[in-house]
Amino acid sequence: MDELAAGSAVVLVDHRLGAVLPAAAAPLLRAAQQVWADPELDGATRVALGAVPAPPAADLVRQAGSGPVLLFAARADAAAAEVLRAAGAQLIGGTSPAGGELLAAVRVMDRLRSPGGCPWDAEQDHDSLRRYLVEETYELLDAIERRDRAELREELGDVLLQVLFHARVAAEDPADPFDVDEVAAGLVGKLVARHPHVFAEDTAVSDAESQGMRWEELKQREKQRESAVDGVALGQPAVALAAKLVQRASRAGVPADALPSGGGTGEQLFDLAARAALAGDDPEDRLRAVATGFADRVRAAERRARESGADPADLPAAEWRRLLSASPAPARARGEA
Repeated sequence: MDELAAGSAVVLVDHRLGAVLPAAAAPLLRAAQQVWADPELDGATRVALGAVPAPPAADLVRQAGSGPVLLFAARADAAAAEVLRAAGAQLIGGTSPAGGELLAAVRVMDRLRSPGGCPWDAEQDHDSLRRYLVEETYELLDAIERRDRAELREELGDVLLQVLFHARVAAEDPADPFDVDEVAAGLVGKLVARHPHVFAEDTAVSDAESQGMRWEELKQREKQRESAVDGVALGQPAVALAAKLVQRASRAGVPADALPSGGGTGEQLFDLAARAALAGDDPEDRLRAVATGFADRVRAAERRARESGADPADLPAAEWRRLLSASPAPARARGEA
């Protein structure tokens, strides 16, 4: 096999980063006598690099013996790359950044919404996607509650899909477009501005509690809100809404004895949520745990009834009590999860 000229190398290009090259490839690119691209490399990347298709494997090493060459490839074991590596070419690859797969996810979303993509995806808008965002969020909460790691990973991806989908739809708005990069830039700006104790000199934060108060203070100033309860999402579940309003009001100095009270069902429920929130508890989570625990107990009781030959629909009250008492609530309903 012919010897390669000194300086010959195979450069791995991360397709998620477009035509971004490893820094070590820059001086070799200037000195290379020939720049090739493996056929498996993305076409747009080949064009951006100005690389020509690699010759057949039989001619590859022979042509590479006359001077330093570079071959750009998507992976180390691509056909042309493997031939050069076997002949002694240096392998150069950059370190993939954290979040690299997010770039791939953005590209997939763009493909689905572009001409020739998915007809269903192309028809969606912010309004039609609303119910999926709600559904996926609740499925994520359920995975967290059940401590199911595999499902947690999947549901996080489904929620991420909703973010990417809405950002892609927004980018197509002719009146006021913005894209996923602007969404991410806004988030970065917010996180930095609301963590001055991390990114700047701020001694006002010493623990998690003071950080929570500082966050709300900076948010109020940043958004120039006129009320302590401005910005609370009124569409969230009622127990969570009550707890959030109480949390905001108490931080603004509203005393506990000025909160809603009375003998009506709504007032009593609000009072329970308020007392839980003021005690640092999450009434929405507590109620959900009891509700899901009760659902599990009902299923277990029905199963026991069927195993004994009874129809759950015909059970008398006393038998329901016996079966339910024999079906203890799982740990999550007892607040132990």
